[in-house]
Amino acid sequence: MKYLYLLINIFTISIPFLYSFDGRINYAKKWKFLFRAIFLTGAFFILWDIIFTAKGIWWFNETYLTQIEIINLPLEEWLFFIAIPYSCVFIYESMKYFIKKDYLGGWIADSITIVLSAALLLIASIHLDLLYTAVTFLLTAAFLLTHLFMFRTDYMGRFYLSYLIILIPFFIVNGILTGIATPEPVVLYDNTQNLGIRMGTIPVEDAIYGLLLILMNVTIYEYLQEKEKEEEI
Repeated sequence: MKYLYLLINIFTISIPFLYSFDGRINYAKKWKFLFRAIFLTGAFFILWDIIFTAKGIWWFNETYLTQIEIINLPLEEWLFFIAIPYSCVFIYESMKYFIKKDYLGGWIADSITIVLSAALLLIASIHLDLLYTAVTFLLTAAFLLTHLFMFRTDYMGRFYLSYLIILIPFFIVNGILTGIATPEPVVLYDNTQNLGIRMGTIPVEDAIYGLLLILMNVTIYEYLQEKEKEEEI
């Protein structure tokens, strides 16, 4: 299917977009914060993507693309960094609304951050020769520890719970992109640059990459909202 990657992006964002106008969550009213977060985070990840694509860490199967490129990346890949954050932050906002209690907050969130960061740093230090693994795990660990020791935000418990839910559509979308339902993958990887551990067809690194992508968006999104509240006081 020539436009498969484009259709995945459209499908991913369609339902969250339709529910953005639900008066309970008021997601559309927060677009000014959301799209600034998407732009700033996307700039970082697009640069990363351009470098890794140029190095052959991953690449894209033209069979499933429109073949429109911007700075050597498919149009669909640019749209990915809009559709995925938009939908995932929607899930995060929905979880905040429907689950009032912060089940993973406080010391639980701190413990998760410490254990996860330690594990990522250990694996990265052992596999510094694997670029996808090392870069993804080191950056994610660094950002998590920045949250723990510098930002001291109070929403990490809610983020972790939301990310557990996000992993459900993650496995569907990323599974399709990595070939679970197609003769060939949409996105291909140089397995000499990752651990070679797959969750079905998905490299384990993708789950950590996704965590960093969504957490960066949530961090900027929450910061901008908090900043506006402070300015109004």
